[in-house]
Amino acid sequence: MKITKEEVEKLAHLARLEFNEEEKEKMVEDMDKILGFVEKINELDLEGVKPLVYMSEEENILRKDEIKQEVTKEEALKNAPDKDTDYFKVPKVVTRK
Repeated sequence: MKITKEEVEKLAHLARLEFNEEEKEKMVEDMDKILGFVEKINELDLEGVKPLVYMSEEENILRKDEIKQEVTKEEALKNAPDKDTDYFKVPKVVTRK
């Protein structure tokens, strides 16, 4: 499969990217290389090979999620530029149409 400049332009539009002509040509080359690597995988006999989910057999050990009150409301609000008795005051950012 060969990537065309038009396909790069379409992908750039969808991703909201802008490329000049030189960058578009470089993207065509890079995408062709990527597809070439993927085609190499298709040449291999992968019958019976399990998909790789993790890079190692190590298991991630997570700490328990415990609720702690490390900062009091008063401490958190102490340096706030604008506050109410219990809340931070911020400018309105959501509007209705």
